[in-house]
Amino acid sequence: MAALRPSQLFQTCKAHKTLLRNFSRFRGKRSAPLSFVATGFTTAAFVSFYQWQKKYKTRGVIPILLAKEDEEAGQKPTPRSLTYREMRFLQFASVQYNGQIYMTPQDFLESVTEEVPRPRIGTTNLTDKDMEQCLKHTPSRRKGDNKLFRKLHDKGIISYTEYLFLLCVLTKPKSGFRIAFNMFDTDGNQIVDKKEFLVNLEPIPDTTLLIHFFGPKGNDTMQYDDFSRFMENLQAEVIELEFMEFSKGLKTISEEDFARILLRYTMLDKSDVEASVERVRSRIPTEKGITFEDFQQFCHFLNNLDDFTIAMKMYTYADKSVSEEDFQRAVMVCTGQTLSTHLVKTVFQIFDSDGDGHLSHKEFISIMKDRLHRGSRSHLMHTQDTWSTYKTCIKNEMKSY
Repeated sequence: MAALRPSQLFQTCKAHKTLLRNFSRFRGKRSAPLSFVATGFTTAAFVSFYQWQKKYKTRGVIPILLAKEDEEAGQKPTPRSLTYREMRFLQFASVQYNGQIYMTPQDFLESVTEEVPRPRIGTTNLTDKDMEQCLKHTPSRRKGDNKLFRKLHDKGIISYTEYLFLLCVLTKPKSGFRIAFNMFDTDGNQIVDKKEFLVNLEPIPDTTLLIHFFGPKGNDTMQYDDFSRFMENLQAEVIELEFMEFSKGLKTISEEDFARILLRYTMLDKSDVEASVERVRSRIPTEKGITFEDFQQFCHFLNNLDDFTIAMKMYTYADKSVSEEDFQRAVMVCTGQTLSTHLVKTVFQIFDSDGDGHLSHKEFISIMKDRLHRGSRSHLMHTQDTWSTYKTCIKNEMKSY
C-alpha cells in the first residue's frame, strides 16, 4: 500500500481494537461482508489490510481500505478511512447473514446508551431459519410502543443505512417529524410505501424495520401519524433506558449522575467531566434529585438545540454569558415550555466554572451538540492536532500489548 499521511492513518476511537480483531477474522476467506462499512469492501482489501497491519504492527490505527465502488467501475481503487459512524456500527454489530453485517435491536440500543459494547466473541452467523424466525416475530406498527427494541432484543436485524436513519430519528425535534416524513413521501400523497422508503436509504433485503413498517409482504403503507408515533416511541425508549441506567429503580437520579449522563459522548476529557461533577457535588450538597419527567423534558429540549441557538442570539451579544433567567427565556421561545428551576440550576453548576451564576452559551451549545450526536462531532474535533495525537495513540496502545 502507498505511504499514508498521519491524518489518513489516525482515527481515534474506542472501536479500534474490536475492528482490528474483526478484520483479521476474515483473513483468507473467499468472501467478506460487503456491508462492512455500508458500501462494502472486497476480500482483497481485507487481505491488504491484514498484511499492512502485520508488517507495521500497528495498534490503535484504523487503516485505509479500498473502495468497492471504484473497483466495480473499473477505476483504480482509492483509499479511504472509516468514518466515526461506520466504526461505531462495526463495534456494536453482532450478527451476520449472507455476508452482510447487521446490528440487532439490542445492539442499537447499546450503541446509543453505552460507551462500549458488551463482551462477546466475534459475530453470530444467522442461518436462513434464524432469519425467518426473526422476521416472523417482528410486530406490526399497530403493536409498536416505546419498548419495541427492548422486546425484540436480539431477535431482529438492522442494516447500516437503517442505523443512520435511526440515529437521525433520535435527534429530530417534534417540529422536524413532518419534514422527515415528507423527505420519504416523494410523490407527495401523504403516504409512504416501501419503495419510497428505500429510495432514501438504499435497496436492502427485508429487515426488522422494513417488516415493522410495511408488513411481511411489503404491501403496507405508512401515514404521517404512524411515522410520528414510531419516532416518538424510539426517542422515549432511549431516554428511559438512559435514565434507568442510573436510577436503579428509583424515581429520581442524583444531580451528579445527571451531570455524568449529560457529559457522555462530549469533547470534554475525563478530568473535565470529573471537575464538573465535583462542582455539582459541592454546590448542591443536599441531593434533591432529577425526576424522569425533568430528564425527558431536557432531552426534548436538546433536540431543539438549533432553535435554542437562534433564540440565544436574540437575547445576548456574541460573547456575553447568560443567566438562568436568560436561559429559561430562550428555552421557552424554542420549545414553548420551561424547564424546572432545579434542573436549570443543576445545568448551570455543571457549566459555570467560576461560580458567577452565568455560563457561556456558545460553549454549552457546542458541548450539548456533541452529546446530542453521540460524540461524532468531538471525534472530528479531536483530530485537529493529528500527528501528536497519532503518536500518543500508538504509544499508549503499544503499552497494552
